[in-house]
Amino acid sequence: MSPSTILLDPTSELVTAERQLLPRLSSLAGKTVGLLDISKPRGKEFLDEVEQALLALGAKVKRYAKPTFTRIAPLELNQRISSECDAVIEGLAD
Repeated sequence: MSPSTILLDPTSELVTAERQLLPRLSSLAGKTVGLLDISKPRGKEFLDEVEQALLALGAKVKRYAKPTFTRIAPLELNQRISSECDAVIEGLAD
């Protein structure tokens, strides 16, 4: 992203928080990628396909699921994912 790129935050925060982008992984080989299913219909099937692509690139995959799509992920789940994974993909589907 260029320094002039503006990202909009859909969370309706009254005061937007400054967030620095984390460095990207140079390769997925040997890295652990978490797949977070937000529990919407067909999310599992979508993430099944993503998992196969990641495995073909040499990544290890760990699967997680939110209890419901209507609420944010519990703090404990976020902490577990961040401690166990090098990257995460959140699956949205319908």
